[in-house]
Amino acid sequence: MGAEVIINKDNFEVEVLKSDLPVLTDFWAEWCVPCKMVNPILEKIAEDYRGKLKVAKINVDECGEIASQFNIFSIPTMLLFKSGEVVQQQVGAGSRQAIEGFFKDHI
Repeated sequence: MGAEVIINKDNFEVEVLKSDLPVLTDFWAEWCVPCKMVNPILEKIAEDYRGKLKVAKINVDECGEIASQFNIFSIPTMLLFKSGEVVQQQVGAGSRQAIEGFFKDHI
């Protein structure tokens, strides 16, 4: 993983809630096939939007309390945080164009 940030319960507040940049969080799991399909797209978005958008990966198996806090029942689910608040939510895998459309108005 290059430009993406790996989130855990210890860094969630600093990396997501207190981030100066909008944060696209990807709730995923190792066993989730659609999650694996969307991962290369998110890696490229993290590189292409470096300095404008932070892409954060949250493994639901390791961070179940964070997933529960935001009512994540299906994965992949992407939440867009801006100034510590969820401003967008998307459930399911999507194309790069669909994912960019999800956050473009917020950067």
